[in-house]
Amino acid sequence: MQTEVRQARFADVNDDVVRSLVVTGRNYYIALGIAGFVTLTCFFFPWFYQLYYGIGAAGMNSPTVWGTYLASFIFWIGLSHSGTLLSCVLHLTNSEWRKAMYRSAEAMTFFSLFVAITMVMVHIGRPWFIHWAAPYPNQMGLWPNFRSPLMFDVMAIMTYLTGSGIFIYMGAIPDFAAVRDRTTGWRHHLYVLLSLGWRGTDKEWHRLGWAYTFLAVLIIPLAVSVHSIVSWDFALSIVPGLHQTIFAPYFVVGAIYSGTAGIVTVMFVLRKYMNFEHYITKLHFDNLGKLLLLLSLLWTYINMLELFTGWFSGTSTEYEQLKYKLTGFYAPLYWEMILFCAVAPLLLISRKFRTSFVPMLILSIAINIGMYTERFLIVATTLSRQYLPGSWRVYVPSLVEISILVGSLALFVTLFLLFVKIFPSISIYEIKETMGVPKKHGEHHDT
Repeated sequence: MQTEVRQARFADVNDDVVRSLVVTGRNYYIALGIAGFVTLTCFFFPWFYQLYYGIGAAGMNSPTVWGTYLASFIFWIGLSHSGTLLSCVLHLTNSEWRKAMYRSAEAMTFFSLFVAITMVMVHIGRPWFIHWAAPYPNQMGLWPNFRSPLMFDVMAIMTYLTGSGIFIYMGAIPDFAAVRDRTTGWRHHLYVLLSLGWRGTDKEWHRLGWAYTFLAVLIIPLAVSVHSIVSWDFALSIVPGLHQTIFAPYFVVGAIYSGTAGIVTVMFVLRKYMNFEHYITKLHFDNLGKLLLLLSLLWTYINMLELFTGWFSGTSTEYEQLKYKLTGFYAPLYWEMILFCAVAPLLLISRKFRTSFVPMLILSIAINIGMYTERFLIVATTLSRQYLPGSWRVYVPSLVEISILVGSLALFVTLFLLFVKIFPSISIYEIKETMGVPKKHGEHHDT
């Protein structure tokens, strides 16, 4: 990567990033219009329809009282993990290849968390009572149950959202200052506000480096704890198929797995349509491909362990749940998940595959399809097969649920498209750190 980046001058980095912000073609507006339209028609309109007619508009039933809304919540929380988490780990290990990709990866984290919070609002049915989850004095004497894992979710996710937002903003302050000096009009006034008077003094750089490293150390255990807490929503129950101690590492590995696949998708889009070919190179896809391969093997091992645990339990309820998952109504979805998340990633053994952009894009999308299927099956194959056969019912998502799922994807795309026109998509100053010291006029490079 260093060889490819050093072909550009320092001024070229500023020009390329500023151009990605201020030069907007027709295709961008078309993409933004389509994403916004799909968000409005497939997310907000069905949600308002559900608010008007009640939660019965969804396909959830008894005993399957959790449906695609909760599966979508887990998916988006998982997708948020690798962005900031991977950026923090690579920052602490001083990995140079992170510097061209971490800004957009952190943005993926922030917007995924935002969409996950909206899915909670959809799931609870009556979002105007969401303030009941906040511990504050009130005339009803109502206080949240701090022993509930649902309350853990509220505290952990809001803390992670706050930390991720500060982390991405803090790292972008020098870039806001660089763009501030090269823009006019409303953009200039916006970046003057966002740059907080940054001048680039030694003292400012020292404080930024210290604070950035401190947040990186803080966010890593926080990111791991968030999805562990999400897994406790299920594991602390006594439902067959959910009451397992493996769920915390299972959810964390799955979160990093789907998040890394999401980063590959975002990197492809930025490279292809934001003209960042000089900064997002084959090295990034090669390293992300190696990480995906490792995570797929870990994910496969934990899934095998989950199946073994159910079989080794020797209980009829676990046997029934296991049989239903492998051969029941949802069996095609289960084997699709295994194909996309366990078998297909074995192609990453080949370096030629890892450094091929389009195949990596297709594989990353397939992995996230499989990972969403996994989250759906956690809900659908367990709650519908509990202890009493008389209460067994098949859960099929309604059109409203499917529409809101599609709309949540469009909401994420809309937010990300707005982001790339306000925030620099790649870090200007950190890219320059990989380019070496500029030579004076007439000075020759040693070769």
